[in-house]
Amino acid sequence: MGPAEHDALAVREQLFHERVRESLICTLLFVSLYLLCHFIITCFKKHTDFAEVHNDEDAAVNRIALALCTFTLAVSLGAVLLLPFSIISNEVLLCFPHSYYMQWLNGSLVHGLWNLVFLFSNMSLVFLMPFAYFFTESEGFAGSKKGIMARVYETSVVLLVLALLVLGMVWVALALVDRDAASRESLHGGCCYGAEGSAACSAPMGSPCLPTALWQCYLPYLYSCLSLLGVLLLLLCTPFGLSTMFTVTGKLLVKPRLLEDLDEQLSCTRFEEASVSRHI
Repeated sequence: MGPAEHDALAVREQLFHERVRESLICTLLFVSLYLLCHFIITCFKKHTDFAEVHNDEDAAVNRIALALCTFTLAVSLGAVLLLPFSIISNEVLLCFPHSYYMQWLNGSLVHGLWNLVFLFSNMSLVFLMPFAYFFTESEGFAGSKKGIMARVYETSVVLLVLALLVLGMVWVALALVDRDAASRESLHGGCCYGAEGSAACSAPMGSPCLPTALWQCYLPYLYSCLSLLGVLLLLLCTPFGLSTMFTVTGKLLVKPRLLEDLDEQLSCTRFEEASVSRHI
């Protein structure tokens, strides 16, 4: 084996070890967040929601829904903590640039965490949470054999119909927003001109290049709409939450008596003591 082949093998081995290390770190972080979120949900949920059920099928459905909600909460918590983690890891690397034990906090790990959080957040928002809701409400199709799989089939069909409905609404909204001729032609059943340019975003339903248009235009537009709704909901709910939090905190905490006159309190106490002594 020549020196060039040996160097190439060493580089591939180093890349393999870095990939394994990043996978282990991501797995350990997610398992830790999952356990923490499971503990939080089990502490705050009502015991009658998951404990008192009539049969084993409902208990299994509740456990599956609990696992999906825990996964979604873990992904949300990871998305919240990802930016502080990135800032702290950058500061640690700047403080200890030559430390061997801090080299795992590199840009590749942070970039991989961002990609995983983006993927899992979209999957949780679009698939897991609606599936958990419809799965707990499903009972199986009429005339089919009862069981978990019957509920899974009904939930999958309802979720598919909902996805088609939402994608159709996004397609119509995108065609109405864009004022160009290609979008109007797509709205009236026009043909697809190709997978590049604006024509890819105007692919009609049933077109061969619809998956490309779906991936490049409709899904990012749907994600932007959902993000906008989330921001509006945050702006509406944050003032009410802060006011409620301060109200509850003001009721629980004892207000400090910093502006009271101690001499006046002592004189009042002396007068009360003299009055009690005279009565005695």
